[in-house]
Amino acid sequence: MLTFLHSLGIEGHHAGVFDGTWHGSGPEVASVSPIDGRVIARIQQATAGDCKEALARAQEAFQAWREVPAPVRGKTVRRIGNALRAAKEDLARLITLETGKILAEAEGEVQEMIDICDFATGLSRQLHGLTIASERPAHRLMEQWHPLGPIGVITAFNFPTAVWSWNAALAAVCGDAVLWKPSHRAPLCAIATTRLVERVCKGTGANPAIFTLLCGSGDIAGDAIVKDPRVPLVSATGSCTMGRRIAATVHARLGRTLLELGGNNAVIVTPTADLDLAVRAIFFGAIGTAGQRCTTTRRVIVHESIETALRERLLKAYSSLRIGNPLDRSTVMGPVIHPDAVAALMQAKRRIIDEGGEILHGGESLPLLGPCYVSPCLARSHPDMPVVREEVFAPLLHLLSYRDFEDAIACQNAVPQGLSSAIFTNDFREAERFLSARGSDCGIANVNAGTSGAEIGGAFGGEKDTGGGRESGSDAWKNYMRRQTSTLNHGTTLPLAQGIQFGDPS
Repeated sequence: MLTFLHSLGIEGHHAGVFDGTWHGSGPEVASVSPIDGRVIARIQQATAGDCKEALARAQEAFQAWREVPAPVRGKTVRRIGNALRAAKEDLARLITLETGKILAEAEGEVQEMIDICDFATGLSRQLHGLTIASERPAHRLMEQWHPLGPIGVITAFNFPTAVWSWNAALAAVCGDAVLWKPSHRAPLCAIATTRLVERVCKGTGANPAIFTLLCGSGDIAGDAIVKDPRVPLVSATGSCTMGRRIAATVHARLGRTLLELGGNNAVIVTPTADLDLAVRAIFFGAIGTAGQRCTTTRRVIVHESIETALRERLLKAYSSLRIGNPLDRSTVMGPVIHPDAVAALMQAKRRIIDEGGEILHGGESLPLLGPCYVSPCLARSHPDMPVVREEVFAPLLHLLSYRDFEDAIACQNAVPQGLSSAIFTNDFREAERFLSARGSDCGIANVNAGTSGAEIGGAFGGEKDTGGGRESGSDAWKNYMRRQTSTLNHGTTLPLAQGIQFGDPS
């Protein structure tokens, strides 16, 4: 263990601010592993003064970086991807150690970072605008895209590095600097990643302050990013409560937000569904990352004719689940991030019973394994139970039944969140209805695939209380640039749009 930490530059004590140099003069906090409660290292957090200095250096780095040709910027991002390839195994072990997700998922997270670097490298040669037909003779109408500024990125513990990379890789090729405020539950993942990026920038000649890091509290490091008018865009992943607070502050200064907030994701299982396929997707969707993904499957809406069959298959899968140390390759589910998540699951379990539901399996703390271990909870619930409408960030799955297909769609959409959704059906009409404007109201809608495990090629995000943001693939890069519409007159007259005739000043 000490060997892989050493290879990442992780030691017993770290400065938590990087803006070209490492520093930090705020209070010291410990990074504690949820696996066994062990302190991994201590981090000196940012003060308000540290943040002010870092913002100034990020702004300065941006002003130079925006003038570097985009394909040249892409070369730095490509080398970051290559550095991640070389460090994949060690960085994945750190992610597992600090967050508790199993090694296979942690390796997938690093691979996601590598993939988005590849995507962004190609994108660096495709930041194209449009030429638009002008109504005026001898005029050209066009739009182009320019770098936006230093971008704020606030990330959560469950994907401590991948979500940063979705933003940072695209923002970097778009010509922006990035100010990263990581979760206080996973600062070492951010420090290790930033150290890797620092080495790459020194090798390519890029200013390392393009990738600034601010480890600190929300009311200091977070507010420094959110309140500063030099930060035109804040991308934030977290709770709906956090998102509303950030949106109110950023929008009050007329800045932009890119919000990835809560999810209460449902899988509809119809009578024609392939149950083997559905169970595999539901199992991964509900259990992956110990139920702590924004795309976690939290509701299964199953037709009453197959409810018993599906329930029995899920109970069998849950009963055979191997829970334990996530550094062990045979483990399927590790700990939740903190004892607070255990308490949240226990409270939700009591509410299910009080509101008329039934616990079918689990929902128990496992103190012999440690204070952060629980058995995943499977409950038979009703759509009108208040607890069903809420996102409990823990491994809790509600089984709901339906009779008519329209009721299944209505049930899926009848929650405040709108991130991910799925249907398992072999009925062509049901699939098309689900994907239509009258179907799923989520930003992600899958047919015969689960709610979790999105690819980087598509834009990721959701509607309603999920925040409306889009990150990663497709044309999400446009978030990180400013659009400019330009008219070029190559004639000798000055015709006005809409045919307006105006007096000649001569």
